[in-house]
Amino acid sequence: MARKSKKSAKKRAPAKKARAAVVAKKRPAAAKAPAADTPVFFRLTLEVGNLDQAEEFYNKLFDTKGLRSPGARIYIQAGPAALQVVDVSSSSAPHPAAKSLYFTVRNLQAIHDRAKMLGGLSEELVHGGPGGEIAKRPWGERSFYAEDPWGNPLCFVEAGTTYG
Repeated sequence: MARKSKKSAKKRAPAKKARAAVVAKKRPAAAKAPAADTPVFFRLTLEVGNLDQAEEFYNKLFDTKGLRSPGARIYIQAGPAALQVVDVSSSSAPHPAAKSLYFTVRNLQAIHDRAKMLGGLSEELVHGGPGGEIAKRPWGERSFYAEDPWGNPLCFVEAGTTYG
């Protein structure tokens, strides 16, 4: 087997770098890595009037078996996000947190601080405590609730503590 000289290897190196630069320029902007701790959407909640009927419907529709949990709810995995089906039939008014969009984050305190700075921490009670405070929920998630300026409810959950 013939050895390649150092000189010919040096000639190939610039050509290899040039090809890599062309490939990099062709990548769409969406291919860039997300920010260090961009929230990741993982759960959407639907309110229903009968949990047993909803469980039967969604299990058949999704051809799966949802995870029934305390608090009159069922979690059904739907790709990278979960569908949380919550029975609101026994309450006089649905709880605002039930409609929250749920996001996981690695640094819960950092996003809590940003939400506080923006005046977005929830003032609703969640399981007897202020929803805007970081708390460990009865099902084990460490989270807090917030709102955008238009009143859309958001929930941020510490990665690694999600349920369902």
